[in-house]
Amino acid sequence: MTAQPHVTADDLRALLGEGLYAEVVAYAAARTEAGPDFAERQVLECLRYLYLVSRHRERLAGLFLPVEQEIDEIWHYLILQTREYRELCEERLPGRYFVHHRSISYEDYQEEPGREQALEEALRWIPLYCREFGPFDEGALPHWTVVRFLHEGMGMALAEIAALEEAAAPAGRGGASV
Repeated sequence: MTAQPHVTADDLRALLGEGLYAEVVAYAAARTEAGPDFAERQVLECLRYLYLVSRHRERLAGLFLPVEQEIDEIWHYLILQTREYRELCEERLPGRYFVHHRSISYEDYQEEPGREQALEEALRWIPLYCREFGPFDEGALPHWTVVRFLHEGMGMALAEIAALEEAAAPAGRGGASV
């Protein structure tokens, strides 16, 4: 694990540009009572999610979203800014391809994979996130479902979560939300 993440919050903000970034934060803030700092973190975690999907397409395509519904709603908002979203995907994110969105209910998703496969897919995000952005911190917990569960439900320290290794597994399967 590197001490310094090589993709900073400023790098992520720059992906949208100052104007669109402020607009998306205002949208997120209007959806929640948690305040502007929380809304800004939601937008950053949405951008981290999109960055990972773009950079690690072969590993993450077709997997269920590991983020909370509010992050998905911010993604929907970005998609509705059609010109800017296309530019974000095809010109600014590292994979340089349009990141499509297909909704699937959690109930439908649970029917597809076995328990082991679902767990492996949920955990697949963690080492990739840590490699790109550094370890999860307390501010990320409300936004990443599995990480919050490991920390709060299973009692794992954030350092333990950051030390999880990527499982050797086949690339994602179709039908999920990415």
